[in-house]
Amino acid sequence: MLIANGHSGEIGILAGHTPLITLLKPGPMRMKSADGSSEEVIYVSGGVLEVQPHVVTVLADSAERAHDLDEAKIAEARRAAEQMLVNQTDTLQTNAALAALAESVAQLQTIQKYKNRA
Repeated sequence: MLIANGHSGEIGILAGHTPLITLLKPGPMRMKSADGSSEEVIYVSGGVLEVQPHVVTVLADSAERAHDLDEAKIAEARRAAEQMLVNQTDTLQTNAALAALAESVAQLQTIQKYKNRA
């Protein structure tokens, strides 16, 4: 089973699922083994999810296993993005800071999901 954050909400995919294509939001994606004995949590930066009856394809700019994410480094990036928002008056820089903040929040959520499962 695969559980991902689709554009319209969380989506669960089982073998034999009806074909579909959806946009992915940045955040955790969980993959469970067929017997449910193991689960992998991966951070994806957003992208596209294509589902065929027996194949799932994820196209993302970046993906990283939750256990490889550095929580302290991400928390610092979040603080830096928040500080950039306070200090910026330029729209372009504000948008960049908002994007950095959203990414760090999604990464921290992925870490929390991983910790709750471990």
